[in-house]
Amino acid sequence: MSTLTIHNPANGELIIALPADDAESVAAKAAAARTAQPLWAARHLNERLACIARFRAGVVRDLEQLATTMTRETGKPIRMSRNELNGLLPRIDFFLGETPQALGAETVHDEGGMREQIQHEPLGVIANISAWNYPWFVGCNVVLPALLAGNAVLYKPSEYATLTGLEIARLLHEAGVPRDVMTVLVGGGEVGRALLEQPVDGVFFTGSYATGQRIAETVGKRFVKLQLELGGKDPTYVCEDADPQAAAESLADGAMYNTGQSCCSVERIYVHEKIHDAFVEAFVKTVRGMQRGDPMNEETYIGALTRGPQLEVLQRQVEDAVRQGAKLLAGNATPLAGPGNWFEPAVLVDVHHGMELMREESFGPVIGIQQVADDEEAIKLMNDTRYGLTAGVYTPDEARARRLLARVHAGSVYWNCCDRVSPRLPWSGVGDSGVGLTLSKYGIQAFTRPKAWHLRSPA
Repeated sequence: MSTLTIHNPANGELIIALPADDAESVAAKAAAARTAQPLWAARHLNERLACIARFRAGVVRDLEQLATTMTRETGKPIRMSRNELNGLLPRIDFFLGETPQALGAETVHDEGGMREQIQHEPLGVIANISAWNYPWFVGCNVVLPALLAGNAVLYKPSEYATLTGLEIARLLHEAGVPRDVMTVLVGGGEVGRALLEQPVDGVFFTGSYATGQRIAETVGKRFVKLQLELGGKDPTYVCEDADPQAAAESLADGAMYNTGQSCCSVERIYVHEKIHDAFVEAFVKTVRGMQRGDPMNEETYIGALTRGPQLEVLQRQVEDAVRQGAKLLAGNATPLAGPGNWFEPAVLVDVHHGMELMREESFGPVIGIQQVADDEEAIKLMNDTRYGLTAGVYTPDEARARRLLARVHAGSVYWNCCDRVSPRLPWSGVGDSGVGLTLSKYGIQAFTRPKAWHLRSPA
């Protein structure tokens, strides 16, 4: 039997070796999910809602243990692990409160004896290949509405957050969700590939563009629901009328929170030339004040990178930028000495779009700040990307911000804020940031198939 070894990215120590799935066990779990799904869908929605409410209570009860597990396997600072779990609670509340209305039958016409209705039926069996950077957020954005809608879920957590994935399943099973309805698959890429070979009714993936492209090629000919939440190179423009100190503090957090490993991390900053120097000074000071160290330390803000290979990506981007004339005002071009996966936050100026730093996703604690002459230059540069996840503008003028953000190609836009996700709003991207969406009422309905009913009363 194959195994999956899980190491602590902060010190390299082995946490555990788990039995891993293979093609045979994946097929068996998929078959069991197919058998179990109709019985789960047949339960009254109130029963499914009660299960998720009990799951929420389990998260609250075990929060400290769950946070510790997440920190140990991902390197996320412990206070940010707690933040993620506490932030999950209102998302659960949203799903619990919104699902009955989102899935309720809708009468769209009733006249002359002819009634037209829309009803939402579950897709069936869902394959969910999830991410490691916010495993509770990203996993539950799919798992919870899918289960509430009456689907069975084959959940393949990232190999870098498998213990958290198993905890999600444990709490759901304890809450009354049948084991064959919520099934975890343990393993790396080969297990994900085996999952995609199963006759599922929907594939939901969060991760890199490269992997998303391979998934699309694999399942594209099968005409099943496909949703891909992929990468981003998220820009923000700081206008000349913005407060440079306040903008710098906000954007430093937006760029470096979770050690820069957020889907919507600020990855490019454009600053009007009139306040560029003041902004950069405040930004660098803020970043230098971020404490790096043991992720289990309550004061740590910068933790270890979850994936060791990302160190090479960050080093290559910083070295390429410096070679082309960028100035490194904070941090280093090379990873810190081990053990563990450590990279000191790096801030670069005098950057341009000929540098990989300003074009390709970093997904780590590095940022380029580019000076611009006016709004037109800022918008041109913000849209000079194949991605389109989020974008922001800092200015006290809401009308100006709205005009600018309306021209930016992005699924989510921010005025005087950044790196923010709300369960009430759809989370989506354009371009190479993916297709489909999660969250909002549309993210609940994404796990259903609308059926059109034509109902004529007898004369």
